Amino acid sequence: MEVSIIIPVYNRAAVVPTTLQTVLAQTYRPLQVVLVDNDSTDHSLQVLEQFKQDHNSEDFKVVVTSESHHTAGAARNRGFECATGEWVLFFDSDDLMEQDLVESYVNTITKYQEKGRELDLISAKSTLVFPDGAQRPAPFHRNDLFAQHILHGQLATQRYAVRREFFASTDGWNINLPGWNDWELGLRLLLANPRVAFMGGLSKVIINHNGADSITGTEFHSRQGQWEYVIDIMINEVRCSKLKAKHKRRFERLLEYRRLVLAAQYQREGCPELAKPLCREAYQKLQESYSNNRRWRWFIAPVTRHLFSRIAAGKRGSARIARLLY
Repeated sequence: MEVSIIIPVYNRAAVVPTTLQTVLAQTYRPLQVVLVDNDSTDHSLQVLEQFKQDHNSEDFKVVVTSESHHTAGAARNRGFECATGEWVLFFDSDDLMEQDLVESYVNTITKYQEKGRELDLISAKSTLVFPDGAQRPAPFHRNDLFAQHILHGQLATQRYAVRREFFASTDGWNINLPGWNDWELGLRLLLANPRVAFMGGLSKVIINHNGADSITGTEFHSRQGQWEYVIDIMINEVRCSKLKAKHKRRFERLLEYRRLVLAAQYQREGCPELAKPLCREAYQKLQESYSNNRRWRWFIAPVTRHLFSRIAAGKRGSARIARLLY
């Protein structure tokens, strides 16, 4: 079984070699590695070409291609067009994979096949690294995956493997989203009703949140409006889905909670002029969802206000409350 790893690259000449070494160290073969230069202005393309020259082989095929439309989604779609593996992993150019990551995915696929079950998607554990060097496990849950993804981004770019034919049946990456494109895609993948498994064991992926050089970035207010746009798109996708009405209602509420989280983040970044109107919008939509009933007024509304204050103060754990509350 061939597995394809797709990595978009934009001005990462100084960083991507470390990522590529962790790909080269994978214990599983055959692998196809698809590297997509996204119109870099540094010498990233030359670094990718050199990696291909040094390591391309029969069981470690390296493809280098380019995408001029400058979004990560467009680059990933371009990489997917080149993918030949039965299974695909998307990865970022500044993150790291343990040497047995792909082997662990294949072992999981094989285990299910031996039981007569086929899979479309496998969710894996990962570790987050922060600017101060601190590390902590990314939230990983085996149930309530829709809610966990909305709240925690469990299907972020680096955190799953997907069967190529299943992914091809979706609309792929939204090339027009300025951010949170993996969050939006993860929701659409779930709406396509995949056969899902969860990979056990230790964390296999290191995700870099380590300061300004991280793809993830360090703040939100400078791109105000872009995040809200993604939330609106996702709410519309839930509304247009084939989910039962009660599930649509719940997931819309959780997405409005994420709007509230964004408002609290603006507040925490010292931008109350952005936070207040967004908080009011999220609060009003949640209120309408509950028809301003007694449960909303006496219990959910006060807790919602408390959650906003907690998040704005930098306290953790609010998502666990929100999952139960909404």
